[in-house]
Amino acid sequence: MIKKIALSLLSVAVLVGCVATTSDDSSQANSSPVSSSPVNSAQDISASYDSINTAQLIKHIKVLSSDEFGGRAPSSEGEKLTLAYLTEQFKALGFKPGNGDSFLQEVPLVSIEASSDMTLAIGGKNYQYGTEMVMGSARISNFEQLKNSELVFVGYGINAPEYNWNDYKDLDVKGKTVVILVNDPGFATQDAELFTGNAMTYYGRWTYKYEEASRQGAEGAIIIHETAPASYGWSVIKNSWTGPQFSFQRDDLNKDRVAVEGWISRNVAIELFDKAGLDFTKMKERAAQGSFNIDMGDLDASITIKNTIKKSISYNFIATLPGQKNADEHIIYSAHWDHLGTDLSKKGDQIYNGARDNATGTAALIEVAEAFAKLPHRPERSITFLAVTAEEQGLLGSKFYAANPIIPVAKTVANINMDALNVNGKSKDVAVYGLGQSELDNFLTKAALKQNRVISGDPRPAAGIYYRSDHFAFANVGIPALYAKGGTIPADQATADLRAKLDPILAKCYHGLCDEYSEEWDLTGAVEDMQLFFDVGVELSKSGVWPQWSKTSEFKR
Repeated sequence: MIKKIALSLLSVAVLVGCVATTSDDSSQANSSPVSSSPVNSAQDISASYDSINTAQLIKHIKVLSSDEFGGRAPSSEGEKLTLAYLTEQFKALGFKPGNGDSFLQEVPLVSIEASSDMTLAIGGKNYQYGTEMVMGSARISNFEQLKNSELVFVGYGINAPEYNWNDYKDLDVKGKTVVILVNDPGFATQDAELFTGNAMTYYGRWTYKYEEASRQGAEGAIIIHETAPASYGWSVIKNSWTGPQFSFQRDDLNKDRVAVEGWISRNVAIELFDKAGLDFTKMKERAAQGSFNIDMGDLDASITIKNTIKKSISYNFIATLPGQKNADEHIIYSAHWDHLGTDLSKKGDQIYNGARDNATGTAALIEVAEAFAKLPHRPERSITFLAVTAEEQGLLGSKFYAANPIIPVAKTVANINMDALNVNGKSKDVAVYGLGQSELDNFLTKAALKQNRVISGDPRPAAGIYYRSDHFAFANVGIPALYAKGGTIPADQATADLRAKLDPILAKCYHGLCDEYSEEWDLTGAVEDMQLFFDVGVELSKSGVWPQWSKTSEFKR
């Protein structure tokens, strides 16, 4: 079910041409040319591995997260500067354009910016934009509204036959606004047998909840924000869901989406449930026990959304080091180059520089690419680097690429994704998001042993990180995808002390104006992680290696 859901926002008119995934049989490996090719020695590989360093990584991070780049919003001057910088760097390394004779792939986007001059009227009270609620519309329309739309609480808003769960059972929500809890029942109960226990499934993601409400025919969808199950504070809602919101250009103007979607704070939710004669805590407990929905008395919602619509073209960046033996088979390294841009309505600092998220990952693409470029002989397979747009808007760039792949899915060996690298020193462990999903874990384990490190699982399983970065789009079309970074065990006491100081700051600065490069950062751990990813890529570049999904993975084809 999950793999069918995640691309539901994309129209057939825009997203075409998905190719069948790699077969489990060995016919592809046997199709390799029999002629021998020059091979890099262990010493050659070690020299490239050791060439990855903090000084160059810092240089790239500083450029990409500078005020000059303006927060790297899609379709902005910052995008032009970012793409120009990537083109310059990859050309200098000898990489070839990855899309024919171009380093770019067009991604048609539309910016939908809701006016902040709105209030949400429920139960005789007007709730304020930004502080108590954030609302908008995904429809490509200048005007949308709810007018006395009846409120219905639909628990977690999940319809999952494989879990025998349907919060919309026997419910007609046409013309109504559904109120939904964030995350999924496994987190609420901590029951390992319910969904996947503490580890969020895609059903827990806000994207799914709006998609399902739309499929059910609701007029509006409101998610209740709570910090623990959402895994981020209200400031992320305020910073990320206000201002321009990007979507794909679609002929149907997203009319299949609910008219209004958004968030309310927990305090507002408690107040609304009280007005409906319901106890919020008890309703949450009941919602976690099984399929559940209930009318919220005579409460209804009214709000008017005024949008400014701008169509634009953004770009994915793609560069390739052609393989010398099986050039049509690729390992793809990915990272998103975009961030939240500039907010001119703010006083003082207006730029969301996005230094950690994700200038670090974009800079890492350049560094790992340089390590491959320094090898005396090109790998047998092609090594491709993909910097995608609009990740912060719902993984749009990677979703577009996955549905319009430049490299056929069946010829894509694996994806290695880098997002928000470790900036607080070396770790004894490597945290793998989605541990157990595929055989890529085995390659990473082998590489980690060389660094005397161990593999650990997702340190924040309730946050659903595996569904929140660009590797997810690759996984959805059947390409084994690896997403890992330095874990939670500090290498030494000095690193532990640094983390005690830095980690609260980093958490506060997620999607905040303070996500800027700091001289206090320690990027030695990021370098070790990049060396791991390089090592895994070297192994995958050998002809005949085709990592598979585990038998229990929802992404297995």
